[in-house]
Amino acid sequence: MLDLESESVTSNQQTVYIGGGHKSRLTLDSITATAQRRAEMEWSLESVREMVAGGMQSVRECEICAFAIAMCVLLLFMWYCYRVGREHGTSPLRGRYLSGTSRIGGVVGGFMSSDCRGRGKGKHGSLLEEQNGFAFCQSSECFRCTSAGESLNQRLYHSLQEYAKRYTWSGMGRVHKGVRDQGRYLNSRPTIQRPEVFFLPDLPSAPFFSREVQRHDVELLEQSFPALLAEFESIYHQPPARSGSSLPPGWKANSTPRGQWWTYYLVNQGTPLVLNVRRCPRAWRVLGQLRTFIANNVFGNACFSVLTPGALITEHYGPTNVRLRCHLGLRVPPSCELVVGGEPQCWSEGSCLLFDDSFLHRAFHDGNPEDGPRVVFMVDLWHPNVAAAERQALDYIFTPGRLEDREGK
Repeated sequence: MLDLESESVTSNQQTVYIGGGHKSRLTLDSITATAQRRAEMEWSLESVREMVAGGMQSVRECEICAFAIAMCVLLLFMWYCYRVGREHGTSPLRGRYLSGTSRIGGVVGGFMSSDCRGRGKGKHGSLLEEQNGFAFCQSSECFRCTSAGESLNQRLYHSLQEYAKRYTWSGMGRVHKGVRDQGRYLNSRPTIQRPEVFFLPDLPSAPFFSREVQRHDVELLEQSFPALLAEFESIYHQPPARSGSSLPPGWKANSTPRGQWWTYYLVNQGTPLVLNVRRCPRAWRVLGQLRTFIANNVFGNACFSVLTPGALITEHYGPTNVRLRCHLGLRVPPSCELVVGGEPQCWSEGSCLLFDDSFLHRAFHDGNPEDGPRVVFMVDLWHPNVAAAERQALDYIFTPGRLEDREGK
């Protein structure tokens, strides 16, 4: 007789006999669940493979997008550097040559109106030829030849606003203060220090400065003493520029009450003089190696300066207190002296003398004719307490020709 339980198999159960005499009962639900689990596992692995493949494709696409974005940013950065470089060259003296006709035969400096240049070329044409393109400007439109007024203050302030709009106001506190109150500062200064064009407030001042404040540039100039002296000899003993003139090519005769004061400019008011530079390649290389030489605005000059025996440079002020004037002695006979702010100092051959020419100063050579001339190589360096951001702003504001162009607008 069959067991009723073995016969009464429900629709969802089945008896399975396994070898070895053992009997095991598996439900259809268990089999179905197992099959489903296996299918799900296979689906899951396939999904993982698909997800990994999709992720890798996305990564590849993201890499392409990221590369494209990086290239766009790089191009924008290069364009920005190009725009900035056109106004503020990374090398102060690179690309600063001007054609000889653009500066020789006209008044130099970039702060004179076109009317002033026209008069210089016309009325004083013969004088300009003898002085190799230099003359004292007598135009009322040239603010360097007149006292600073409201018109100049407004032009300075507009230039500062343009700079801040293009770049930043950060670090412009003293510059803004100086530009805003320029008239008051210049008029209220004591007579011992009164810059004629621009005064930067809260700047430490003294007639003379230690060589340590610009140690690198001072040492470089002193190391270049033999090369600069040799180059001076080569340009000083050239025959006169033309018949009837006592000046060799490139030299300028300055006004003095007695004696002779000659200068040979490589950079005059921020503008390189191409013909003079070509005759002095070693001096030009030295200027390019100086870290603090003012090369991008009208306060920067570099020249050989000669005082003949008996010469006197009368008391006068420089245009600004943001610079230090450096004299490297090339030839220093006895009885030569520089007086700044009432303090006398003597030059020394092969050594630099740093002074703030916004102080009242004068120089003289009281030696005998047989002593020969006093010769120095003069360069204008930044005051050590003018910050880098302030230097950049002042370069922008006082770029040669900028205020002139604004005046013409």
